[in-house]
Amino acid sequence: MTNENMDERWGFETRAIHAGQKPDPQTGAITVPVYQTTTYEQDEVGKGRGYEYSRTGNPTRTALEMSLAALEGAEFGRAFASGMAAEDTILRLLNPGDHVVMGNDAYGGTFRLISKVLTRMGISWSPADLSVQENIEKNINEKTRIVWAETPSNPLLSVVDIQMLSNVAHTHGALCVVDNTFATPYLQQPLVHGADFVVHSTTKYLGGHSDVVGGFIAMNSPELDQEIGFLQNAVGAVPAPWDCYLLLRGVKTLPVRMDRHCENAESIVEFLRGHPRVIDVLYPGLPDHPTHEIARNQMKKFGGMVSFTVRGGADEARKTVAKTNLFTLAESLGAVESLIEVPAAMTHLSAEGSPLEVDDSLIRLSVGIETIGDLLTDLDHALS
Repeated sequence: MTNENMDERWGFETRAIHAGQKPDPQTGAITVPVYQTTTYEQDEVGKGRGYEYSRTGNPTRTALEMSLAALEGAEFGRAFASGMAAEDTILRLLNPGDHVVMGNDAYGGTFRLISKVLTRMGISWSPADLSVQENIEKNINEKTRIVWAETPSNPLLSVVDIQMLSNVAHTHGALCVVDNTFATPYLQQPLVHGADFVVHSTTKYLGGHSDVVGGFIAMNSPELDQEIGFLQNAVGAVPAPWDCYLLLRGVKTLPVRMDRHCENAESIVEFLRGHPRVIDVLYPGLPDHPTHEIARNQMKKFGGMVSFTVRGGADEARKTVAKTNLFTLAESLGAVESLIEVPAAMTHLSAEGSPLEVDDSLIRLSVGIETIGDLLTDLDHALS
């Protein structure tokens, strides 16, 4: 859906509350209604009032698409039933024989989709360290059509120079896709740096409350929007109206939540860096992080995700995550409550034995917005 009727002078916080969400013209309701309908009356044969069937379009979904597009600074946005459905839709632009370059520390679900599903369709792929231009160039060939990045990445939290990545991709006639789930549009806007697509799992920070699954694609090209819109309708992996309503509700508080996520994460990083049982802490905000300078130039703050390795290997990592009380042992991330996991055995299990395999002593934290003293006490207990 095109991003219209949005005052470009509005700040981010104002857009999060108002873009795409005008009061209902019929009733004056402040909150966007949940249009729980499958079909719509037509005034004449083939002449509707903007909607015909809810797979093709729904007013609650339209409001969500306009809202999220406004936050990404995008002309167009399309909502999907999950982050993986959004990713799959972009990858359906490929044809047999095409090639994808993706980060060598990509999310396990992205790796599974590309390496185990798309390969059945005759599509090849290569993993690369996307933080170094030479590595990207080395893995691109004449059949490369997409360069796919997460920044910060999951779970190693490496940061990619989006402008550099976009320039390399475009030089070779490829599209640049950036997964902005970890950063959110509050901290980073990839389209400004030349990306063709921004993709989100709206399940995470955008929803923010662990109660809805969704995905989103933002873009500025009318031609790409038409192609994605065609696939959105043809394949049908669209979110239900109630899911769109929940996401609209969550987005309103995104800026204030992200400020607290980042603040808490920084305190936890400081604590972990001084703990004798911790070997290494991965966080883009650390001055000695390999991609810190890129993050500092490209992001507003450094995010609410923290990864670290513990002494004693996989067994100790599993014991540590089993001893927390406030940090819930669970997959997913980006919500108000804090979560903890061992990626190698959970979210990234599908990458085992591949170039994307994760260190089994690595622990990933999704730092919530609880009282920071309580979170630090919980981690101290788990590590003691």
